[in-house]
Parts: sequence; C-alpha cells; structure tokens
Amino acid sequence: MRLLLVEDDNHVAAALSAVLTRHGFAVTHARSGEEALQALVPEGNGFGVVLLDLGLPDQDGYEVCGKIRKRTNTPVIMVTARSDIRSRIHGLNLGADDYVVKPYDTGELLARIHAVSRRNIHEETADAAENALLLGSLRIELSTRQVLVEGSVVQLTRKEFDLLALLAQRPGVVFRREQIISEVWRTSWEGTGRTLEVHVASLRAKLRMPALIETVRGVGYRLVAPAQ
Repeated sequence: MRLLLVEDDNHVAAALSAVLTRHGFAVTHARSGEEALQALVPEGNGFGVVLLDLGLPDQDGYEVCGKIRKRTNTPVIMVTARSDIRSRIHGLNLGADDYVVKPYDTGELLARIHAVSRRNIHEETADAAENALLLGSLRIELSTRQVLVEGSVVQLTRKEFDLLALLAQRPGVVFRREQIISEVWRTSWEGTGRTLEVHVASLRAKLRMPALIETVRGVGYRLVAPAQ
C-alpha cells in the first residue's frame, strides 16, 4: 500500500518511515501542508492512507485535512499531541477517519492504518456494486457507462447504452415505445419509431444476445434476464 506521511520533523518521519517500510508500506514523505496537497493530485494519486501531523509549518493541520477531504476520499489518520476531546471531535468533523495521540504505540498505529484502509475498500466495493447491474454474463456499470459480456468490454453508442440501462433496471417489465423514446431520446414518439428499432437490433448484435431484448408486439420492449 502507498502511504503519504505528512510530518515536518525529519527525524520523526525517518524513524516512522523505516517502521512502515518494514511492514510493507511504500512511504512518501511530505514536510508541509502544501506539499501534501500537491502529492494527492490527481484524485488521491493512488495513496491508500494519509498520516497527517497537525503541527505543520505552513498551514494548520485541520485546514489541510479539510482540503484533502474536498479533493479525495483517501482515508486520513490525524497524528498529534493534542489529546483533548474537542480537538478529536473537530478533526473527525472535518473528515478525518481516525485520530492517534502522540506518543503512540507503533503496533496500535499499524492496526489503525489497516482498519481504515479495509473500511475504505469495503465502501468502494459497495459503491461499485450499487452502480452496477449484473444479468448473467452481462455487466452494466452505470457510473462509468461501461458494458461487459463475460468480462469483455462491448463498445456501445451513448443512446445504445441509455436504452440498455433503462430496460436492465427493471428486467421483465414491458416498456412502452412511447416511454422509451421519451426517456432515452427526450422527444415524442412521432418520427422516432424506426430509430428505436434500429438501436434494439444493434444492441442484440453487439451483445451477441438476440433473445436479451424481447419485442412485445403492439406495446414495446422488455429485457429478458439471462440465466445465471
């Protein structure tokens, strides 16, 4: 795991970096708030955890924590000598995931690092699951607008994806042609019927699943969920 250590004391940073490296972490050392913020560009820059000291030379550590949270969801553990409950509450309210008071036991710090990283992985996995539709070998990722069949990406046009996603969110339910045209093309039925038929035919061909989208004569279309 890549870890960003934000600590202005070089001696403390060197000692802690040595321990973390022995435990399998790839440590990047930032000596100021601005250096830390730059290291997290773009989108967290692949760091699994940020260890953030509050006594920084250029900015208050709380301010840095707030800025980090606006840029990325990377877990932040505040490491500080400020042990009063108000300081802890303030840090957590700013978006810190945990708060460790100096002097700390190295074993406890390692356990807390692993705990927040596991929590973050679980949350990301849950988010991904909520934003994906799984229908047999077909996977529709709503957030990235990507479609995969048996793990292989299928290239769809914007309207093809919108049509598939609409039908897939309610498998087995018949969508009227007028409803599909309204939601996907944002227009009325007149003059668009042939366009819908072409897109349905294209989806069947690209996905190599001719039975996936069923035509309900005189009404519209429905998605038939593939066998699991």
